[in-house]
Amino acid sequence: MSDTADPIAGAPHSSAKTTLDINDILRILPHRFPFLLIDRVIDLTRKQRIVAIKNVTINEPFFAGHFPNLPIMPGVLIVEAIAQAGGALLLTEVEDREGKLMVFTGIERARFRRPVLPGDQLRIEVEVKAWRMTAVRMEGIVYVGEKRVAEATVTCQLVDRSRGRRNSAEPGANSEAASE
Repeated sequence: MSDTADPIAGAPHSSAKTTLDINDILRILPHRFPFLLIDRVIDLTRKQRIVAIKNVTINEPFFAGHFPNLPIMPGVLIVEAIAQAGGALLLTEVEDREGKLMVFTGIERARFRRPVLPGDQLRIEVEVKAWRMTAVRMEGIVYVGEKRVAEATVTCQLVDRSRGRRNSAEPGANSEAASE
């Protein structure tokens, strides 16, 4: 890569990277195998747009059950890939991202137009529609080649990682119903 700036928030914005390899992505997103659903970023415009790539292989764990003898990538995972690409874009702007998580708050207008199969390469294009300090609305369109396979509008919120942890001494800490 010709871009040499570190993908860490606070780096000089004039030298900000416009591409990210898998090592950069792993420094930005908390996701790991088997749930990391973007492999590379081929274009990034700060606070506006990102284009990411996901190489879909027969070795993906979800293909074992979705569906035997007819492997199709689950649509919800395509939407998750949209959110992860958007998260990579947004979290580059957060200086203390190690203590933060970007979580879904909504999915709207999700459409699945063609099945995604082993061997396909997803091009995930995400555009920011609204951005506040801790919340964002993004539109994502996913292509295989030039064909649109899926799209969705996702909303996400930035939360402290500690917010999701409960004190084990707290009444109902191990109860699912207590968290609702």
